This record gives sequence, C-alpha cells and structure tokens, in this order.
Amino acid sequence: MIVQTTHLSKHYPATHALSDCTLGVRSGEVFGLLGPNGAGKTTLLRLLMGYIKPTSGSATVVGFDCRSQSLEVRKHTAYLPGEARLFRRMNGRQVLSFFSRLRTGSHEQSAIRIADRLELDLTRQVARMSTGMRQKLALAAVLATDCELIVLDEPTANLDPTARAEVLTLVRESQAAGRTVIFSSHVLSEVEETCDRVVILRSGALVHEQSIALLRKRHRIRARLTGPFGTIPHELESRVSCISRTSDRIVLEASNELSPILGWLATLSIDEVTIEPVGLSAIYDQFHRSVGIATEIVNTPLHASSSDTFHHTHV
Repeated sequence: MIVQTTHLSKHYPATHALSDCTLGVRSGEVFGLLGPNGAGKTTLLRLLMGYIKPTSGSATVVGFDCRSQSLEVRKHTAYLPGEARLFRRMNGRQVLSFFSRLRTGSHEQSAIRIADRLELDLTRQVARMSTGMRQKLALAAVLATDCELIVLDEPTANLDPTARAEVLTLVRESQAAGRTVIFSSHVLSEVEETCDRVVILRSGALVHEQSIALLRKRHRIRARLTGPFGTIPHELESRVSCISRTSDRIVLEASNELSPILGWLATLSIDEVTIEPVGLSAIYDQFHRSVGIATEIVNTPLHASSSDTFHHTHV
C-alpha cells in the first residue's frame, strides 16, 4: 500500500472531524473520497500531508510516517488543496516558473502544456484571474510534478464542463504513467468514471468502501408482470435479490453476469422489462440521503464562494 491509515482520528473540542479511519490505497490506482462538506475528506488529506496532527492512530505515505516524517511525505507527493493560494502579483507563466524551480521533479514545460490543454491564458496576472482560471493554474502546477502520489481535493470545482472533462483525462494519464491519485470530489459521475475504488465518509467516519469494477456488474431490473412471479430459483439466489414487489410490478437487483438471470426472466410472464446499472448514486444514497443530506450535491459540482482567501498549494 502506498498510503495506509490505522485507526486515524482527529478530534476538536466541539466535533470529531475524523474517527477511527482505517484504509489503504494501492500503488497505481485512482482512489476516490466521497462525502458532503464536514464528512472528513479534507481533514483526512491534511493528516496525510502532515499539515495537522492526529489525535490518535497513525498514517504512512510511501512508507513514511505522516506525523514524524511529513517533509519526506511531501517530497513524494503533489497536493492540490480545495482552495489554492497563489501569488496575486505574478502572471500565470511566472507562477508555473516559480513552482518548477521550487522542487525537484516539477517541470515548467509540462505545466505550460497542461495549462494550454485547459485553455488558460498564462499572460494574465493572477489577481485578474477568475476563480476557475486560478483553479486551472494550480492544477497545471500540481499535475506537472513527477512524483509517486498526487492528492487532489475537489480538483474540478469552479471549472466549466470542457475543463472538467480534460482534468479527468489528465488524471487517467497520470495513472497510466504509473502514479497513484487520491481524488476527492462531490460529483459522483466524475468519481465513477475515473476511480478504481472509492470510500464514502459521513460525519468523520468511513462508512463504505466500493470497487467500481464490481459496481459496474450490478444492475437494477424493473419488470411488469402479467402472471405469477413465483420464487427466485435456488441456483440464482446468490446473483439476484428482490428489492420490491407489488401485484404487477417487481424490482430486482442483480450482480455478476446477467446471462443466467435473463434466461430465467424469459420463462416468466412479463411484457415489459427495464435493465439499468445500479450506479454509485444508489450506493451513496444509502448513507447520505436518508440522513437529510441535500441530493443536489450528488451529480453537480460544488461551487466555492468568490472570496479571495485561499489556502496554500503544495507541489
């Protein structure tokens, strides 16, 4: 594991920001963090970077302890915080030049190429850039760094759909180059498209871990019955379960291969059937919609305020 946490916790007097978090990130994967504001995502990332100290538990990145060896952790990591502070009097080109000279493994020409792909005007002064333009500039600096681990906290916030799609492409290219990516986002479609595995956080606790490859094998089957349904055959009980049933409607959830299930459905009295992937949204809703979390965050990006107060960018 390139990242490992064991019973990691961060408590403040009024709240438990992260509680008893144990997880591992495999080398070479894109690992997603999901959850609304206050779920503990940013706290977890800051603990990994050594910017804050845990109340209890431990964490390692590339074999280095995040508490006692945080400088070594940062040498092997490129980190994009949720809000990046950049030099307002510099133009975009000067910012990328500064970061390229700041640390080994940061390449100015690579950063410029990424900025071009994101359609960013590097001649503009940072103070005159929009929030989305500053986000692109920070992304160019971070993604151009040659390191083992890239940590992205809400990387597509404030970006237009074209730029968001390009960022996802850049993440996949980073993975193809052998890097590991931790990807924190509110947008389920982005996580489902990009990540290999995802964990869901709620109120500081890790409540679910999901393989995206396994999720893609799960399907929801809705059918209208014209005759008796009977029971699920014994040989299919491990593959399919009944979610709901009325006198003329049934909803099933299937895992693994669909072929045996479709063969069984063909023997039933059905005149209408719909099959669709379960999707990450259904999994997320199990842990958040039921406790009153606004569902608008599920499929739309969260837009930050227009404030000019930013946290630092680590590259």
